[in-house]
Amino acid sequence: MAPPGPPPSDVIALVAVVFVTFSMQFFDATRTLVAALRLTPLVFAGWLWQLVTYPFAGAGGASLWILLELLILFWFARDVFWALGRRRFWRTLVVSTTVGAVAACLIALLGGGGLAPFVLMQGQRMLIAVLIAAFATRFGDATILLFFVLPIQARWFIGIEIAFAFIGFLGSRDFAGFVGICVAIGVAWLMVSGGGSGRDLHRLRKRAEQRLLEWRLKRMRRSRGFDVIEGGGNGRDRKDPWIN
Repeated sequence: MAPPGPPPSDVIALVAVVFVTFSMQFFDATRTLVAALRLTPLVFAGWLWQLVTYPFAGAGGASLWILLELLILFWFARDVFWALGRRRFWRTLVVSTTVGAVAACLIALLGGGGLAPFVLMQGQRMLIAVLIAAFATRFGDATILLFFVLPIQARWFIGIEIAFAFIGFLGSRDFAGFVGICVAIGVAWLMVSGGGSGRDLHRLRKRAEQRLLEWRLKRMRRSRGFDVIEGGGNGRDRKDPWIN
């Protein structure tokens, strides 16, 4: 999907950063720095930079698998970069991974992190998930060889990678990481598909506020035994004040 010519310098830099940070974890002098960049429960103690830095800290064991992951990262990052442009590419990458991290942290606070919270969404794994979602949204009719053998239309890869993340959750019990990946994929889809305009985001925010208000009213009614009147008259002719 990429036009002929040298690969974008931004993509080369992205892959290089992931590989360098991946390598740094195996040296005593630098492993502490890499650990500080990853998303950990220390984020609740004020290490808020981890919400942004974690996808750029390469993760995984010392095996040749990292080379395949970096190759996949390069392929999808290159095509998405040429399709979106530099500014939109980085905005999609940073916003989706950050929102995914925030969602994962909220789930972890509710006790859904398991014994190893956020393990599913560390480093290049989150970057690949987001970039595949962006590619599948932008080039839905393109054909991708799953496992380099099975041809599948790109649009189906969003569901496939969510299924892979669910399998990872079954093994790790990291529900926070699973939710974080799903949210990041959803945000990437929203931003690339054009649903991330200011007007649409305003409507989403209003709907969320409406749902939150309804939940609070129901909770008040259950806990205090109040009869809460949610609207005047029969409610059929009343315009919802939350929807513009």
